[in-house]
Amino acid sequence: MTCRPRLLLADDHLATAQLVSALLEPEFEVIAHVSDGRALISAADRLSPDVIVSDISMPGLDGIAAASVILHKHPDMPIIFMTVHGDRHMVERGLATGARGYVLKVVAGDDLMPAVRAAMRGERHVSPGLNFSPASRESQNTR
Repeated sequence: MTCRPRLLLADDHLATAQLVSALLEPEFEVIAHVSDGRALISAADRLSPDVIVSDISMPGLDGIAAASVILHKHPDMPIIFMTVHGDRHMVERGLATGARGYVLKVVAGDDLMPAVRAAMRGERHVSPGLNFSPASRESQNTR
């Protein structure tokens, strides 16, 4: 029996978290769901997931700030942002943390699974159609 990769999910909307869990469960074990950035940092330290999927807009500490803290402590932990924020500035901010993926919620049904797989291979995945700088584009498949 092969073990499925362990995934930590962060989203402050329970209905969204349940839909994302259902989408990912065939291939990944969703080991926990948290709803804010501080809980995400704590769960990442405690559970050592294989990959994190995080919303950006959450109460208290946002997903980008939480990812920065996590990646400072665990620089190789794959993090994918799944968000409604598609403006160039936000994409660049998210990717500047060292996150390996940036997926819009509107296309998560098609795009999240490939993003998680890419992140686990050490590659960067950004939803098609998002605006990001050439520097980010050049490093799209690198950490």
